Amino acid sequence: MDTLSIVSFLGFTLLVAFIAWFATRKTDENSADGYYLGGRSLGAITIAGSLLLTNLSAEQIVGLNGQSFAQGVLVMAWETLAAISMIVTAIYLLPKYMRSGITTIPEFIQERFDAQTKSILSILFLVAFGIVLLPTILYSGSLAFSTMFDLPNTLGISQSAVIWVCVWSIGIIGSIYAIFGGLKAVAVSDLVNAIGLLIGGLLIPIFGLMLIGNGNVSEGLSTLWEANPEKFNAKGEIDSFIPFSTIFTGMMIAQMYYWGTNQSILQRVFGAKSLADGQKGMILAGFVKFMIPIIVVLPGIIAWHVFGSDLDNADQAYPALVRKVLPGAFLGFFAAVLFGAILSSFNSLLNSSSTLFGVDLYRQFFNKDASELKMVKAGKAFGMLLAIISMSIAPFIANAPDGLFSYIQESLGSLSVPILAVVVVGMATKNVPALGAKIVLTVGVLMYLVSQFILAPHFVETALTEAAANGITDLKQLSVIKAKAYPHFLHIMGILFVMNVGFMLIMGKLLPNQNIYTPKVTEEIDITPWKYAKVVGIAITILVLSTYFIF
Repeated sequence: MDTLSIVSFLGFTLLVAFIAWFATRKTDENSADGYYLGGRSLGAITIAGSLLLTNLSAEQIVGLNGQSFAQGVLVMAWETLAAISMIVTAIYLLPKYMRSGITTIPEFIQERFDAQTKSILSILFLVAFGIVLLPTILYSGSLAFSTMFDLPNTLGISQSAVIWVCVWSIGIIGSIYAIFGGLKAVAVSDLVNAIGLLIGGLLIPIFGLMLIGNGNVSEGLSTLWEANPEKFNAKGEIDSFIPFSTIFTGMMIAQMYYWGTNQSILQRVFGAKSLADGQKGMILAGFVKFMIPIIVVLPGIIAWHVFGSDLDNADQAYPALVRKVLPGAFLGFFAAVLFGAILSSFNSLLNSSSTLFGVDLYRQFFNKDASELKMVKAGKAFGMLLAIISMSIAPFIANAPDGLFSYIQESLGSLSVPILAVVVVGMATKNVPALGAKIVLTVGVLMYLVSQFILAPHFVETALTEAAANGITDLKQLSVIKAKAYPHFLHIMGILFVMNVGFMLIMGKLLPNQNIYTPKVTEEIDITPWKYAKVVGIAITILVLSTYFIF
Protein backbone atom coordinates (compact mmCIF):
# COMPACT_ATOMS: atom_id res chain seq x y z
CA MET A 1 0.00 0.00 0.00
CA ASP A 2 1.43 3.38 -1.04
CA THR A 3 1.16 6.65 0.91
CA LEU A 4 -2.11 7.65 -0.82
CA SER A 5 -3.68 4.29 0.09
CA ILE A 6 -2.59 4.59 3.71
CA VAL A 7 -3.92 8.16 3.98
CA SER A 8 -7.28 7.23 2.43
CA PHE A 9 -7.54 4.19 4.72
CA LEU A 10 -6.87 6.22 7.85
CA GLY A 11 -9.06 9.10 6.64
CA PHE A 12 -12.17 7.00 6.03
CA THR A 13 -11.68 4.99 9.23
CA LEU A 14 -11.34 8.15 11.35
CA LEU A 15 -14.35 9.72 9.57
CA VAL A 16 -16.51 6.75 10.59
CA ALA A 17 -15.27 7.00 14.20
CA PHE A 18 -16.03 10.74 14.31
CA ILE A 19 -19.55 10.30 12.91
CA ALA A 20 -20.26 7.52 15.43
CA TRP A 21 -19.04 9.72 18.31
CA PHE A 22 -20.97 12.77 17.11
CA ALA A 23 -24.23 10.82 16.73
CA THR A 24 -24.00 9.21 20.17
CA ARG A 25 -22.54 11.99 22.29
CA LYS A 26 -25.93 12.80 23.89
CA THR A 27 -27.07 9.20 24.44
CA ASP A 28 -27.19 8.09 28.09
CA GLU A 29 -24.82 5.10 28.01
CA ASN A 30 -25.27 4.41 31.74
CA SER A 31 -28.87 3.19 31.38
CA ALA A 32 -29.73 -0.26 30.04
CA ASP A 33 -31.89 1.14 27.21
CA GLY A 34 -29.25 3.73 26.32
CA TYR A 35 -26.31 1.30 26.23
CA TYR A 36 -27.95 -1.87 24.93
CA LEU A 37 -30.67 -0.40 22.66
CA GLY A 38 -29.32 3.02 21.71
CA GLY A 39 -32.09 4.68 23.72
CA ARG A 40 -34.66 3.05 21.40
CA SER A 41 -33.94 5.84 18.93
CA LEU A 42 -32.80 4.04 15.77
CA GLY A 43 -34.49 4.87 12.46
CA ALA A 44 -35.27 2.48 9.60
CA ILE A 45 -32.24 3.38 7.45
CA THR A 46 -29.80 3.08 10.37
CA ILE A 47 -31.31 -0.31 11.27
CA ALA A 48 -31.04 -1.55 7.66
CA GLY A 49 -27.40 -0.48 7.41
CA SER A 50 -26.53 -2.06 10.75
CA LEU A 51 -28.27 -5.33 9.86
CA LEU A 52 -26.36 -5.58 6.58
CA LEU A 53 -22.98 -4.78 8.11
CA THR A 54 -23.53 -7.10 11.07
CA ASN A 55 -24.16 -9.89 8.58
CA LEU A 56 -21.72 -8.94 5.83
CA SER A 57 -18.11 -9.30 6.93
CA ALA A 58 -14.89 -10.87 5.72
CA GLU A 59 -16.00 -14.43 6.42
CA GLN A 60 -19.13 -13.74 4.36
CA ILE A 61 -17.42 -11.91 1.48
CA VAL A 62 -14.35 -14.16 1.34
CA GLY A 63 -16.18 -17.38 2.25
CA LEU A 64 -19.11 -17.10 -0.18
CA ASN A 65 -16.90 -15.92 -3.04
CA GLY A 66 -14.67 -18.91 -2.29
CA GLN A 67 -17.69 -21.20 -2.59
CA SER A 68 -18.85 -19.57 -5.84
CA PHE A 69 -15.28 -19.89 -7.17
CA ALA A 70 -15.55 -23.64 -6.55
CA GLN A 71 -19.20 -24.31 -7.41
CA GLY A 72 -20.76 -21.26 -9.00
CA VAL A 73 -23.95 -19.26 -8.53
CA LEU A 74 -25.80 -21.97 -6.59
CA VAL A 75 -24.35 -20.59 -3.32
CA MET A 76 -26.41 -17.42 -3.84
CA ALA A 77 -29.15 -19.28 -1.92
CA TRP A 78 -27.49 -18.16 1.33
CA GLU A 79 -28.12 -14.54 0.33
CA THR A 80 -31.31 -14.50 -1.75
CA LEU A 81 -33.30 -16.81 0.54
CA ALA A 82 -32.20 -14.70 3.50
CA ALA A 83 -34.47 -11.97 2.11
CA ILE A 84 -37.52 -14.24 2.51
CA SER A 85 -36.66 -15.06 6.12
CA MET A 86 -36.20 -11.34 6.81
CA ILE A 87 -39.65 -10.64 5.40
CA VAL A 88 -41.19 -13.38 7.57
CA THR A 89 -39.38 -11.99 10.63
CA ALA A 90 -40.49 -8.41 9.93
CA ILE A 91 -44.16 -9.29 9.37
CA TYR A 92 -44.78 -12.09 11.86
CA LEU A 93 -42.06 -12.21 14.52
CA LEU A 94 -41.20 -8.56 15.17
CA PRO A 95 -44.71 -7.57 16.28
CA LYS A 96 -44.67 -10.37 18.88
CA TYR A 97 -41.17 -9.44 20.08
CA MET A 98 -41.50 -5.68 20.16
CA ARG A 99 -44.92 -5.40 21.75
CA SER A 100 -43.41 -6.90 24.91
CA GLY A 101 -40.57 -4.33 24.98
CA ILE A 102 -37.80 -6.94 25.36
CA THR A 103 -34.06 -6.26 25.09
CA THR A 104 -32.96 -9.85 24.37
CA ILE A 105 -34.48 -13.02 22.88
CA PRO A 106 -33.81 -14.91 26.14
CA GLU A 107 -36.03 -12.32 27.88
CA PHE A 108 -38.88 -13.46 25.65
CA ILE A 109 -38.08 -17.08 26.50
CA GLN A 110 -38.19 -16.26 30.21
CA GLU A 111 -41.63 -14.68 29.83
CA ARG A 112 -42.90 -17.71 27.91
CA PHE A 113 -41.16 -20.48 29.88
CA ASP A 114 -38.98 -19.66 32.93
CA ALA A 115 -35.68 -18.15 34.11
CA GLN A 116 -33.72 -21.41 33.84
CA THR A 117 -34.71 -21.85 30.19
CA LYS A 118 -33.63 -18.26 29.57
CA SER A 119 -30.23 -18.95 31.15
CA ILE A 120 -29.64 -22.05 29.02
CA LEU A 121 -30.48 -20.07 25.88
CA SER A 122 -28.23 -17.15 26.88
CA ILE A 123 -25.33 -19.53 27.48
CA LEU A 124 -25.87 -21.21 24.09
CA PHE A 125 -25.78 -17.80 22.37
CA LEU A 126 -22.58 -16.86 24.21
CA VAL A 127 -20.92 -20.16 23.28
CA ALA A 128 -21.84 -19.60 19.62
CA PHE A 129 -20.54 -16.02 19.69
CA GLY A 130 -17.38 -16.59 21.71
CA ILE A 131 -16.10 -19.89 20.34
CA VAL A 132 -17.39 -20.00 16.75
CA LEU A 133 -18.29 -16.57 15.38
CA LEU A 134 -15.99 -14.00 17.01
CA PRO A 135 -12.74 -15.95 16.44
CA THR A 136 -13.76 -16.84 12.88
CA ILE A 137 -14.55 -13.20 12.04
CA LEU A 138 -11.17 -12.10 13.37
CA TYR A 139 -9.28 -14.87 11.60
CA SER A 140 -11.00 -14.55 8.22
CA GLY A 141 -10.68 -10.76 8.31
CA SER A 142 -7.00 -10.98 9.11
CA LEU A 143 -6.46 -13.58 6.39
CA ALA A 144 -8.23 -11.35 3.85
CA PHE A 145 -6.10 -8.33 4.76
CA SER A 146 -2.91 -10.35 4.72
CA THR A 147 -3.60 -11.78 1.24
CA MET A 148 -5.17 -8.71 -0.36
CA PHE A 149 -2.52 -6.25 0.67
CA ASP A 150 0.50 -8.58 0.84
CA LEU A 151 1.17 -7.57 4.44
CA PRO A 152 3.97 -10.10 5.13
CA ASN A 153 6.16 -8.40 2.51
CA THR A 154 4.91 -4.91 3.33
CA LEU A 155 5.63 -5.29 7.05
CA GLY A 156 8.60 -7.61 6.65
CA ILE A 157 7.24 -10.26 9.03
CA SER A 158 5.91 -13.81 8.67
CA GLN A 159 2.35 -14.70 7.65
CA SER A 160 1.70 -16.10 11.13
CA ALA A 161 2.89 -12.87 12.77
CA VAL A 162 0.72 -10.79 10.41
CA ILE A 163 -2.36 -12.81 11.44
CA TRP A 164 -1.61 -12.15 15.13
CA VAL A 165 -1.11 -8.41 14.50
CA CYS A 166 -4.31 -8.10 12.45
CA VAL A 167 -6.41 -10.16 14.87
CA TRP A 168 -5.43 -8.06 17.87
CA SER A 169 -5.67 -4.76 15.97
CA ILE A 170 -9.18 -5.50 14.73
CA GLY A 171 -10.17 -6.95 18.10
CA ILE A 172 -8.98 -3.99 20.17
CA ILE A 173 -10.58 -1.35 17.92
CA GLY A 174 -13.81 -3.36 17.70
CA SER A 175 -13.87 -3.72 21.46
CA ILE A 176 -13.59 0.05 21.92
CA TYR A 177 -16.60 0.60 19.65
CA ALA A 178 -18.74 -2.13 21.20
CA ILE A 179 -17.83 -1.93 24.88
CA PHE A 180 -17.44 1.82 25.34
CA GLY A 181 -19.82 3.09 22.67
CA GLY A 182 -22.87 0.89 23.11
CA LEU A 183 -25.36 -0.15 20.45
CA LYS A 184 -25.92 3.29 18.95
CA ALA A 185 -22.21 3.81 18.22
CA VAL A 186 -22.12 0.38 16.60
CA ALA A 187 -25.28 1.00 14.54
CA VAL A 188 -24.23 4.47 13.31
CA SER A 189 -20.76 3.27 12.28
CA ASP A 190 -22.45 0.32 10.57
CA LEU A 191 -24.61 2.63 8.46
CA VAL A 192 -21.62 4.64 7.21
CA ASN A 193 -19.60 1.49 6.54
CA ALA A 194 -22.58 -0.14 4.79
CA ILE A 195 -22.69 2.69 2.25
CA GLY A 196 -18.94 2.37 1.74
CA LEU A 197 -19.11 -1.41 1.43
CA LEU A 198 -21.86 -1.30 -1.19
CA ILE A 199 -19.80 1.18 -3.23
CA GLY A 200 -16.47 -0.59 -2.70
CA GLY A 201 -17.96 -4.06 -3.10
CA LEU A 202 -19.52 -3.15 -6.46
CA LEU A 203 -16.17 -1.90 -7.77
CA ILE A 204 -14.65 -5.40 -7.65
CA PRO A 205 -17.09 -7.14 -10.08
CA ILE A 206 -17.15 -4.01 -12.28
CA PHE A 207 -13.37 -3.92 -12.66
CA GLY A 208 -13.30 -7.72 -12.93
CA LEU A 209 -15.81 -7.71 -15.81
CA MET A 210 -13.89 -4.88 -17.45
CA LEU A 211 -10.75 -7.05 -17.29
CA ILE A 212 -12.55 -9.95 -18.95
CA GLY A 213 -14.33 -7.74 -21.52
CA ASN A 214 -11.33 -5.59 -22.46
CA GLY A 215 -12.77 -2.52 -20.79
CA ASN A 216 -16.43 -3.27 -21.50
CA VAL A 217 -18.57 -4.49 -18.56
CA SER A 218 -21.44 -5.94 -20.63
CA GLU A 219 -19.02 -7.74 -22.94
CA GLY A 220 -17.20 -9.11 -19.89
CA LEU A 221 -20.47 -10.44 -18.44
CA SER A 222 -21.39 -12.03 -21.78
CA THR A 223 -17.97 -13.69 -22.02
CA LEU A 224 -18.17 -14.91 -18.43
CA TRP A 225 -21.64 -16.40 -19.02
CA GLU A 226 -20.68 -18.13 -22.29
CA ALA A 227 -17.29 -19.45 -21.11
CA ASN A 228 -18.51 -20.83 -17.77
CA PRO A 229 -22.10 -22.10 -18.20
CA GLU A 230 -21.64 -24.67 -15.42
CA LYS A 231 -21.05 -21.84 -12.92
CA PHE A 232 -24.49 -20.34 -13.60
CA ASN A 233 -26.59 -23.34 -12.60
CA ALA A 234 -28.46 -22.50 -9.38
CA LYS A 235 -29.76 -26.05 -8.89
CA GLY A 236 -26.97 -27.80 -7.01
CA GLU A 237 -26.30 -31.52 -7.52
CA ILE A 238 -26.33 -34.02 -4.69
CA ASP A 239 -22.58 -33.64 -4.04
CA SER A 240 -22.48 -29.82 -4.20
CA PHE A 241 -22.13 -27.47 -1.22
CA ILE A 242 -25.87 -26.75 -1.47
CA PRO A 243 -27.88 -29.56 -3.08
CA PHE A 244 -31.09 -28.09 -4.52
CA SER A 245 -33.28 -30.16 -2.20
CA THR A 246 -31.73 -28.56 0.91
CA ILE A 247 -33.40 -25.28 0.00
CA PHE A 248 -36.68 -26.82 1.16
CA THR A 249 -35.33 -28.30 4.40
CA GLY A 250 -32.47 -26.99 6.54
CA MET A 251 -31.65 -23.92 4.45
CA MET A 252 -34.75 -22.09 5.63
CA ILE A 253 -34.17 -23.36 9.19
CA ALA A 254 -30.70 -21.78 9.17
CA GLN A 255 -32.05 -18.55 7.67
CA MET A 256 -34.95 -18.23 10.11
CA TYR A 257 -32.66 -18.88 13.07
CA TYR A 258 -30.20 -16.22 11.94
CA TRP A 259 -32.68 -13.48 11.01
CA GLY A 260 -35.53 -14.42 13.33
CA THR A 261 -33.95 -15.45 16.64
CA ASN A 262 -30.29 -14.37 16.60
CA GLN A 263 -29.63 -11.79 19.33
CA SER A 264 -26.85 -9.98 17.45
CA ILE A 265 -29.24 -9.31 14.55
CA LEU A 266 -32.47 -8.55 16.39
CA GLN A 267 -30.86 -6.23 18.94
CA ARG A 268 -30.55 -3.64 16.17
CA VAL A 269 -34.28 -3.87 15.51
CA PHE A 270 -35.20 -3.81 19.21
CA GLY A 271 -33.50 -0.39 19.32
CA ALA A 272 -36.01 1.01 16.80
CA LYS A 273 -38.08 4.12 17.54
CA SER A 274 -41.22 2.15 16.69
CA LEU A 275 -42.37 -1.21 15.37
CA ALA A 276 -42.95 0.38 11.96
CA ASP A 277 -39.33 1.63 11.86
CA GLY A 278 -38.09 -1.83 12.80
CA GLN A 279 -40.16 -3.46 10.05
CA LYS A 280 -39.11 -0.90 7.44
CA GLY A 281 -35.44 -1.35 8.39
CA MET A 282 -35.54 -5.14 8.14
CA ILE A 283 -37.54 -5.16 4.88
CA LEU A 284 -35.18 -2.59 3.32
CA ALA A 285 -32.22 -4.73 4.39
CA GLY A 286 -33.99 -7.74 2.85
CA PHE A 287 -34.30 -5.98 -0.50
CA VAL A 288 -30.60 -5.05 -0.49
CA LYS A 289 -29.77 -8.61 0.62
CA PHE A 290 -31.47 -9.88 -2.54
CA MET A 291 -28.92 -7.91 -4.60
CA ILE A 292 -25.87 -8.72 -2.44
CA PRO A 293 -24.82 -11.77 -4.60
CA ILE A 294 -23.34 -9.21 -7.02
CA ILE A 295 -20.79 -8.52 -4.26
CA VAL A 296 -20.41 -11.91 -2.56
CA VAL A 297 -20.99 -14.42 -5.40
CA LEU A 298 -20.21 -12.87 -8.81
CA PRO A 299 -16.57 -11.98 -7.98
CA GLY A 300 -15.88 -15.65 -7.16
CA ILE A 301 -17.04 -16.71 -10.63
CA ILE A 302 -14.97 -13.92 -12.19
CA ALA A 303 -11.97 -15.17 -10.19
CA TRP A 304 -12.53 -18.68 -11.57
CA HIS A 305 -12.48 -17.30 -15.11
CA VAL A 306 -9.33 -15.27 -14.43
CA PHE A 307 -7.30 -17.71 -12.31
CA GLY A 308 -8.81 -21.14 -13.06
CA SER A 309 -7.26 -23.78 -10.84
CA ASP A 310 -4.09 -21.77 -10.13
CA LEU A 311 -5.13 -20.87 -6.58
CA ASP A 312 -4.20 -23.21 -3.71
CA ASN A 313 -7.40 -22.54 -1.79
CA ALA A 314 -10.86 -21.37 -2.88
CA ASP A 315 -10.95 -18.86 -0.01
CA GLN A 316 -8.07 -17.01 -1.72
CA ALA A 317 -10.25 -16.23 -4.76
CA TYR A 318 -11.65 -12.90 -3.60
CA PRO A 319 -8.44 -11.45 -2.11
CA ALA A 320 -6.52 -12.48 -5.24
CA LEU A 321 -9.10 -10.84 -7.53
CA VAL A 322 -9.01 -7.62 -5.51
CA ARG A 323 -5.23 -7.42 -5.82
CA LYS A 324 -5.42 -8.00 -9.56
CA VAL A 325 -8.24 -5.69 -10.65
CA LEU A 326 -8.52 -2.86 -8.13
CA PRO A 327 -6.61 0.31 -9.15
CA GLY A 328 -4.15 1.57 -6.55
CA ALA A 329 -6.11 4.78 -5.98
CA PHE A 330 -9.04 2.77 -4.59
CA LEU A 331 -6.98 0.38 -2.47
CA GLY A 332 -6.94 2.45 0.73
CA PHE A 333 -10.66 3.19 0.51
CA PHE A 334 -11.49 -0.49 -0.03
CA ALA A 335 -9.19 -1.49 2.82
CA ALA A 336 -11.05 0.94 5.10
CA VAL A 337 -14.44 -0.38 3.95
CA LEU A 338 -13.42 -4.01 4.48
CA PHE A 339 -11.92 -3.09 7.83
CA GLY A 340 -15.24 -1.45 8.75
CA ALA A 341 -17.18 -4.55 7.69
CA ILE A 342 -14.98 -6.80 9.80
CA LEU A 343 -15.24 -4.40 12.75
CA SER A 344 -19.00 -4.26 12.35
CA SER A 345 -19.56 -7.99 12.65
CA PHE A 346 -17.08 -8.25 15.50
CA ASN A 347 -18.35 -5.32 17.58
CA SER A 348 -22.00 -6.21 16.90
CA LEU A 349 -21.48 -9.71 18.31
CA LEU A 350 -19.46 -8.34 21.20
CA ASN A 351 -22.13 -5.77 22.05
CA SER A 352 -24.78 -8.50 21.96
CA SER A 353 -22.63 -10.71 24.19
CA SER A 354 -22.34 -7.88 26.72
CA THR A 355 -26.12 -7.47 26.54
CA LEU A 356 -26.81 -11.18 27.06
CA PHE A 357 -24.53 -11.33 30.08
CA GLY A 358 -25.54 -8.01 31.63
CA VAL A 359 -29.31 -8.33 31.09
CA ASP A 360 -29.89 -12.09 31.28
CA LEU A 361 -27.18 -13.59 33.50
CA TYR A 362 -25.65 -10.97 35.82
CA ARG A 363 -28.79 -10.18 37.82
CA GLN A 364 -29.90 -13.80 37.95
CA PHE A 365 -26.65 -15.37 39.14
CA PHE A 366 -24.34 -12.64 40.48
CA ASN A 367 -26.26 -9.64 41.84
CA LYS A 368 -30.05 -9.80 42.00
CA ASP A 369 -30.32 -6.22 43.24
CA ALA A 370 -27.89 -4.68 40.76
CA SER A 371 -28.72 -1.21 39.46
CA GLU A 372 -28.82 -0.53 35.72
CA LEU A 373 -25.40 1.13 35.95
CA LYS A 374 -23.88 -1.95 37.63
CA MET A 375 -25.55 -4.19 35.05
CA VAL A 376 -24.05 -2.15 32.21
CA LYS A 377 -20.59 -2.20 33.82
CA ALA A 378 -20.82 -5.98 34.30
CA GLY A 379 -21.75 -6.38 30.63
CA LYS A 380 -18.78 -4.25 29.57
CA ALA A 381 -16.38 -6.27 31.72
CA PHE A 382 -17.69 -9.55 30.32
CA GLY A 383 -17.43 -8.17 26.78
CA MET A 384 -13.78 -7.30 27.36
CA LEU A 385 -13.08 -10.80 28.71
CA LEU A 386 -14.82 -12.44 25.74
CA ALA A 387 -12.88 -10.20 23.33
CA ILE A 388 -9.56 -11.30 24.85
CA ILE A 389 -10.59 -14.96 24.65
CA SER A 390 -11.69 -14.68 21.02
CA MET A 391 -8.52 -12.78 20.04
CA SER A 392 -6.44 -15.52 21.65
CA ILE A 393 -8.31 -18.31 19.85
CA ALA A 394 -8.59 -16.72 16.38
CA PRO A 395 -5.00 -17.13 15.09
CA PHE A 396 -5.19 -20.89 15.68
CA ILE A 397 -8.21 -21.43 13.41
CA ALA A 398 -7.21 -23.39 10.30
CA ASN A 399 -9.07 -23.31 7.00
CA ALA A 400 -11.95 -25.78 7.00
CA PRO A 401 -11.99 -28.40 4.19
CA ASP A 402 -15.08 -26.91 2.51
CA GLY A 403 -14.18 -23.29 3.24
CA LEU A 404 -14.83 -20.88 6.07
CA PHE A 405 -18.47 -20.26 5.26
CA SER A 406 -19.45 -23.94 5.31
CA TYR A 407 -17.56 -24.39 8.57
CA ILE A 408 -19.53 -21.59 10.24
CA GLN A 409 -22.92 -22.78 8.98
CA GLU A 410 -22.32 -26.41 9.93
CA SER A 411 -20.96 -25.51 13.37
CA LEU A 412 -23.91 -23.26 14.16
CA GLY A 413 -26.38 -25.98 13.17
CA SER A 414 -26.03 -27.53 16.63
CA LEU A 415 -27.48 -24.34 18.18
CA SER A 416 -29.77 -22.96 15.49
CA VAL A 417 -32.09 -25.98 15.30
CA PRO A 418 -33.05 -26.23 19.00
CA ILE A 419 -33.14 -22.44 19.53
CA LEU A 420 -35.47 -21.87 16.58
CA ALA A 421 -37.66 -24.80 17.67
CA VAL A 422 -38.05 -23.38 21.18
CA VAL A 423 -38.84 -19.85 19.94
CA VAL A 424 -41.36 -21.03 17.32
CA VAL A 425 -43.17 -23.41 19.70
CA GLY A 426 -43.06 -20.78 22.45
CA MET A 427 -44.82 -18.28 20.18
CA ALA A 428 -47.30 -20.69 18.62
CA THR A 429 -48.48 -22.52 21.75
CA LYS A 430 -49.38 -21.79 25.36
CA ASN A 431 -49.47 -25.29 26.84
CA VAL A 432 -45.91 -26.56 26.15
CA PRO A 433 -44.04 -26.63 29.50
CA ALA A 434 -40.60 -25.23 30.30
CA LEU A 435 -39.29 -28.79 30.76
CA GLY A 436 -39.85 -29.51 27.07
CA ALA A 437 -37.87 -26.39 26.09
CA LYS A 438 -34.99 -27.29 28.44
CA ILE A 439 -34.71 -30.81 27.07
CA VAL A 440 -34.67 -29.54 23.48
CA LEU A 441 -32.03 -26.89 24.25
CA THR A 442 -29.70 -29.51 25.74
CA VAL A 443 -30.49 -32.86 24.12
CA GLY A 444 -31.18 -31.17 20.76
CA VAL A 445 -27.63 -29.77 20.68
CA LEU A 446 -26.15 -33.17 21.56
CA MET A 447 -28.20 -34.92 18.86
CA TYR A 448 -26.77 -32.66 16.17
CA LEU A 449 -23.20 -33.05 17.45
CA VAL A 450 -23.54 -36.84 17.52
CA SER A 451 -24.99 -36.78 14.01
CA GLN A 452 -22.27 -34.64 12.44
CA PHE A 453 -19.17 -35.70 14.36
CA ILE A 454 -19.84 -39.40 15.07
CA LEU A 455 -22.47 -40.84 12.72
CA ALA A 456 -21.61 -38.85 9.56
CA PRO A 457 -17.85 -39.68 9.59
CA HIS A 458 -18.64 -43.35 10.29
CA PHE A 459 -21.07 -43.76 7.38
CA VAL A 460 -18.90 -41.76 4.97
CA GLU A 461 -15.76 -43.72 5.83
CA THR A 462 -17.64 -47.02 5.47
CA ALA A 463 -18.99 -46.02 2.05
CA LEU A 464 -15.58 -44.86 0.77
CA THR A 465 -13.90 -48.03 2.07
CA GLU A 466 -16.45 -50.13 0.20
CA ALA A 467 -15.90 -48.03 -2.94
CA ALA A 468 -12.15 -48.56 -2.71
CA ALA A 469 -12.66 -52.31 -2.32
CA ASN A 470 -14.74 -52.24 -5.52
CA GLY A 471 -11.97 -50.43 -7.38
CA ILE A 472 -13.81 -47.12 -7.79
CA THR A 473 -11.30 -44.29 -8.35
CA ASP A 474 -13.25 -41.70 -10.36
CA LEU A 475 -13.34 -38.50 -8.27
CA LYS A 476 -16.87 -37.49 -9.33
CA GLN A 477 -18.21 -40.96 -8.58
CA LEU A 478 -16.50 -40.95 -5.17
CA SER A 479 -17.94 -37.50 -4.44
CA VAL A 480 -21.48 -38.76 -5.16
CA ILE A 481 -20.91 -41.88 -3.03
CA LYS A 482 -19.73 -39.69 -0.16
CA ALA A 483 -22.78 -37.41 -0.51
CA LYS A 484 -25.19 -40.35 -0.52
CA ALA A 485 -23.56 -42.06 2.46
CA TYR A 486 -25.14 -39.66 4.96
CA PRO A 487 -27.66 -36.81 4.63
CA HIS A 488 -26.32 -33.29 4.01
CA PHE A 489 -26.01 -31.24 7.21
CA LEU A 490 -28.85 -28.99 6.05
CA HIS A 491 -31.12 -32.02 5.69
CA ILE A 492 -30.08 -33.10 9.19
CA MET A 493 -31.07 -29.66 10.47
CA GLY A 494 -34.50 -30.01 8.87
CA ILE A 495 -35.02 -33.52 10.29
CA LEU A 496 -33.93 -32.53 13.81
CA PHE A 497 -36.08 -29.39 13.72
CA VAL A 498 -39.19 -31.48 13.05
CA MET A 499 -38.17 -33.93 15.80
CA ASN A 500 -37.59 -31.13 18.32
CA VAL A 501 -40.88 -29.42 17.56
CA GLY A 502 -42.73 -32.75 17.64
CA PHE A 503 -41.19 -33.63 21.02
CA MET A 504 -42.23 -30.29 22.53
CA LEU A 505 -45.79 -30.64 21.24
CA ILE A 506 -46.01 -34.13 22.77
CA MET A 507 -44.74 -32.70 26.07
CA GLY A 508 -47.50 -30.10 25.84
CA LYS A 509 -50.07 -32.90 25.62
CA LEU A 510 -48.57 -35.12 28.35
CA LEU A 511 -47.45 -32.41 30.81
CA PRO A 512 -49.34 -29.25 29.86
CA ASN A 513 -48.15 -25.94 31.24
CA GLN A 514 -50.03 -24.98 34.39
CA ASN A 515 -49.28 -21.26 34.12
CA ILE A 516 -50.88 -20.03 30.92
CA TYR A 517 -48.64 -17.53 29.11
CA THR A 518 -50.13 -14.06 28.62
CA PRO A 519 -48.02 -11.71 26.45
CA LYS A 520 -47.40 -8.29 27.96
CA VAL A 521 -47.68 -5.07 25.97
CA THR A 522 -45.07 -2.32 26.20
CA GLU A 523 -45.79 1.40 26.39
CA GLU A 524 -42.19 2.41 25.65
CA ILE A 525 -42.58 2.56 21.85
CA ASP A 526 -45.34 2.77 19.25
CA ILE A 527 -46.18 -0.82 18.25
CA THR A 528 -48.39 0.08 15.27
CA PRO A 529 -47.19 -2.06 12.33
CA TRP A 530 -46.15 -0.58 8.97
CA LYS A 531 -49.23 -0.78 6.77
CA TYR A 532 -47.28 -1.61 3.59
CA ALA A 533 -45.17 -4.37 5.16
CA LYS A 534 -47.06 -7.31 3.62
CA VAL A 535 -47.36 -5.78 0.13
CA VAL A 536 -43.66 -4.88 -0.09
CA GLY A 537 -42.69 -8.21 1.50
CA ILE A 538 -44.65 -10.22 -1.09
CA ALA A 539 -43.05 -8.21 -3.92
CA ILE A 540 -39.52 -8.94 -2.63
CA THR A 541 -40.39 -12.63 -2.18
CA ILE A 542 -41.52 -12.85 -5.82
CA LEU A 543 -38.24 -11.23 -6.90
CA VAL A 544 -36.24 -13.81 -4.93
CA LEU A 545 -38.14 -16.79 -6.37
CA SER A 546 -37.75 -15.40 -9.90
CA THR A 547 -33.96 -15.82 -9.71
CA TYR A 548 -34.42 -19.61 -9.79
CA PHE A 549 -36.25 -19.30 -13.13
CA ILE A 550 -33.42 -17.18 -14.55
CA PHE A 551 -30.64 -19.56 -13.53
